[in-house]
Amino acid sequence: MAEGIFAADIVAECRRRGFLAGAYALRRPRGATFLRRLARDLSEQRKAPGVLLRRGVALLRSEPAVLRRQTGLGAEAARGREVLHRVAGLLAGHPVRR
Repeated sequence: MAEGIFAADIVAECRRRGFLAGAYALRRPRGATFLRRLARDLSEQRKAPGVLLRRGVALLRSEPAVLRRQTGLGAEAARGREVLHRVAGLLAGHPVRR
């Protein structure tokens, strides 16, 4: 299992080797992601609020391109609940197909 923004970079190789059970890129409401990230970063107080706000807006704007890149590398865009359902099916030995 791999997770994170760069996990999609290994999808093709895992598929080629027969290791890939599923590859998903989380598709979330951008505004909710922005607010969640901003709240987390503000609570950690690692940078000034203005810096965090500018960074958050930049990430908000770049999110569609990130999702396009991940799906272009072979990950399937899906909502969190759907991913959990599919992974549970894989773990139970019954892959969920669309």
